[in-house]
Order: sequence, then C-alpha cells, then structure tokens
Amino acid sequence: MTLPMALRALLPFVLLLGLSASATTLLRADLPELARTADTIVHGTVRRVESRWSGDGRRIVTDVEIQVTEALKGQASGSVLVTQPGGRVGDIGQKVSGLASFTPGEEVVLFLERRGPEAFRVAGMAQGKYQVQRSGEGTRALAVPEPTGDVLLVDPDTRQATASSARPLSLEELKASIRTALQQSPTKGTQEKKP
Repeated sequence: MTLPMALRALLPFVLLLGLSASATTLLRADLPELARTADTIVHGTVRRVESRWSGDGRRIVTDVEIQVTEALKGQASGSVLVTQPGGRVGDIGQKVSGLASFTPGEEVVLFLERRGPEAFRVAGMAQGKYQVQRSGEGTRALAVPEPTGDVLLVDPDTRQATASSARPLSLEELKASIRTALQQSPTKGTQEKKP
C-alpha cells in the first residue's frame, strides 16, 4: 500500500476523532424562546413515573404524570401526562441523552409540547425542565434548570457550540420571566417566520 492510499484509509478515523463524543445535539433554547414556543407551561408535582414498551413493542417509553398546581400557559388542569423515549422495563433499559429525568414527589416547572389530545413531551428536552427546591421552612423556592449532561448545545443563530444560558432563579422570578416573554411576543402559531 502506498503512503497516500494509507492516509486515505486513515482519514475517516481521524475525522471521527475530531467529532464531539456527545450522543445528542440540540439547538440552545433560552427561557423566552421556551416560553413562546411551548404549547403549555405548568408548575406542579411529579405524581408517577412509569416505563413501558411502546405500542409496537420496539421501544421503551416513560410516562410521567404531573399533578398541576398552576398552568402558566395553555389549558392544563388536574394532571398532564408527559411521555418521553427511554426507560427500564425489567432487565432491559434504553437511555436517550439529553432528556429530563423525573422522581415521584419532585416539584417542577415544565415547558411542554402537545403530542396528541392528552399527551405532552418536554420542550427542548432537558432544557424545558426546572426543578423547584424549597428551603427547610418552605418559605423560599428556587427554580433550578435541569442539567443537559453530555448534550452538545448549538447556538440557533451561529450554529456554533455554546453553553446553556439557563441559571437558577427564584420560583417567582421564573414565573415573572415567563409572563414577560409571553406578553412581549405573539402566541405560538401566529409568529412571523424568519426569512
């Protein structure tokens, strides 16, 4: 084998080494963008987390039932069902990088996209979840964004790798930011498209 042919054979491996090891790439969604594009935004408590096989038996999905305390956008009362790919059924598990994780009893604020008449998914994957952490006496509540883990976030304008702009806020600051974003822009479906 000649030297140029050997280099050509190694080129694909060298290129692969230069790529990110991330399993998932997402467009970064800041808080105003999440608020504008979500169909529903709820503050509530995780009632149940249950994994099951999908209807076709090929994938595992996890259903998360949220008891709604307050609907910040959209029509949501009682409870909402969030379904996302991955989970564990018996000894078999499937993991999808970049998804939010849930624990029964956890207090959350979720930005949701409708996926049918009664089902939702978290908008922006993990970016659409804030966990509410209360002080010992329960008088202060901090809304902490879900970590995105090994996900590669990409700036929606420059298409360059970027860091998350999400930061912890008091629960009241988070709700105020959501209301401000909703007042400053048209609702989903009536937005003007960028050229």
